[in-house]
Amino acid sequence: MFRGLRYTIRESFVSLFRSKVMTVASVFSITAMLLILGLFFLLTVNVNMATEGVKNQFDTIEVFLLDETTEEDAAIISKSLTSMDQVADVQFISKDQAMAEFRQRFGSNAYLLDGLTTNPLPNSLRVKLSDIQDGELVAEICRNFSGIEDVRYYQSEISKILDVTDVLQKGALIIIAFLIIVSVVVVSNTIKLTVMSREAEIRIMKNVGATNWFIRGPLLLQGILIGCISALIALGVTFFVYREFVATYGSQVAALMTMEMVSPEFMLINLAWIFAALGASIGAFGSIISMRKFLKA
Repeated sequence: MFRGLRYTIRESFVSLFRSKVMTVASVFSITAMLLILGLFFLLTVNVNMATEGVKNQFDTIEVFLLDETTEEDAAIISKSLTSMDQVADVQFISKDQAMAEFRQRFGSNAYLLDGLTTNPLPNSLRVKLSDIQDGELVAEICRNFSGIEDVRYYQSEISKILDVTDVLQKGALIIIAFLIIVSVVVVSNTIKLTVMSREAEIRIMKNVGATNWFIRGPLLLQGILIGCISALIALGVTFFVYREFVATYGSQVAALMTMEMVSPEFMLINLAWIFAALGASIGAFGSIISMRKFLKA
C-alpha cells in the first residue's frame, strides 16, 4: 500500500516536470481564472456589505431640520408623524448625537473628523416606517412640513445598488464558467501528453498486471497538484493586491461609503477554501476527462 502511494506521488511530480510547457500553461490558465474569481469575490462581498448597510435604512426616513427649527417645533412635527398609521416611531437626533454616530461608522478612521472646528450636521428626525411600501408617501408628507431642510429616503439608491450587484454576479458567473471550461481543457491536454509520452511504459505495466488505478493514480494526482499550485499562486497575488489596496485607499472608501472594507485577513481565510476547492476540482476533472478519453485501461 505505502509502496503504491510513494510511486503515485513520485510519478505525479515527475510528470509535472516532464511536460513543462503544458504544465505551465495549465497553471497559468487556472491561476487566471482564480484571479478573476477573486476580483469579483472581493468586489461582491464589499458591495454586498455596503448594500446591507444601506438596507438597514430601508425602513427609515431621515428628516433634516433647518438650524432655526427649535426642538419644540421638532416635537410638533414628530407628534404629527407619530399619529400616522404608516409611521411606527419617530426619534429626534441632535447634531451632537449625529456626529457621535458618524464617528462610530468611520471606525478606526474617525480621526479624519478631528479637523472639523464646528459640527456641520443638522438636527434631524429619524422616522421608522410601519411598512416600507409606504416610504415614498411618508417622505412626501415630511417634505410639506415647515422647518425642514431635506428629506432623505434611500429606496432608489438601494435599487440601483442591487441592480449593479446583480449584474456583477451574473457577469462573474458567465466569465468564471468560461474560464473553468478553458482550464479543464488545458489540464486535460496536459494529461493527454503525459499519457502519450508514456504509452509504451503503460502498455508494459498493464502486461505485467498493473491495475487500472495504479496507472491512473499518478495522472489524477498530477492534475490535482496543478490545481493546488495555481490556487496557491492566485491566493498569494489576490491577498497581496487587496491588502495593499485597503492600506492605500481603505480610508477613502470608508469615507465615501461610511463603512470599512472587509479585512484582508477575513478575505484570505475564505478565499483559501474557495481557491483550494476549485483548483483541485478543476485539476482532477481535467485529469479524469483525459484518462477516460485517452487511457482505455
